[in-house]
Amino acid sequence: MKRNLLFKGTGTALVTPFTLKGEVDEATLRKLVEFQIKGGVEAILPTGTTGESVTLTDEEQTRVVSIVVRQAKGRVKVIAGAGSNSTSKAIEHSKHVLDAGADAILSVAPYYNKPTQEGFYGHYAAIASEIDAPIVVYNVPGRTSSNIEAATTLRLTEEFPNIAGIKEASGNFGQIMEILHHRPNGFGVWSGDDAITLSLIALGADGVVSVVANETPKLFSDMVRLCLKGNFSQASKIHYKLLDLMNFNFVESNPIPVKAILAQMGMIKEQYRLPLVPLSRNLRPKMQTILKELGLI
Repeated sequence: MKRNLLFKGTGTALVTPFTLKGEVDEATLRKLVEFQIKGGVEAILPTGTTGESVTLTDEEQTRVVSIVVRQAKGRVKVIAGAGSNSTSKAIEHSKHVLDAGADAILSVAPYYNKPTQEGFYGHYAAIASEIDAPIVVYNVPGRTSSNIEAATTLRLTEEFPNIAGIKEASGNFGQIMEILHHRPNGFGVWSGDDAITLSLIALGADGVVSVVANETPKLFSDMVRLCLKGNFSQASKIHYKLLDLMNFNFVESNPIPVKAILAQMGMIKEQYRLPLVPLSRNLRPKMQTILKELGLI
């Protein structure tokens, strides 16, 4: 498989809306997809961390991806979360979401097991050997308690052309720059943290997999495109305009704040699956202030 850049710009790590009975809200999900596409994002990533994938059943994950694919109708890339801390399960999940129509998969680093670097290599090598589709590695040590080092990422890129890129949420600029400096042509590097997207694009990154784009797809994707054009002066104005919102999205575990905000905007019901619970009451006045200042409510 020839490696081509999957997308350049903004990919939204999409929330999964639930009904009051706790079921996947399919009608609202379709509306969220349309909101993102009309906002100008270049990719949608369902069933990831922000999509509460760990509390979706296998059947629900596949159905969510299928709905997103059908609603997107090829207008944006659909990169489906399909990771696991079991390599065999990650392969199985990947096959299911690809059968549902996803263009590529997002595969989070194995969590809880805390693999060695050789373990990370073996995990992704096994997936890449079984999956005939682009694979985006997702490095998020804050969630997984272990870090995929730059050398491991680069080793994988050399041996498996279907490993198409990495969502880097380590916050380690030195590590990310090492990947950017030595990556092969067509290998994408996307920020996994909204607040450092501008800085990483200045260093050569291809965009972002974003949480804040759930709430402000047009404004944030406009900012990313300005960055990619080298217009950092204009982009920085939007960056600072959205900074409080970007930071608020992580005052409690993602996706608690973003779902509370979307509910306040009238877009979804504020429903989660345990062990996630609604946003703390003492944080709601600040949320209201931020949303009013941005004209979102």
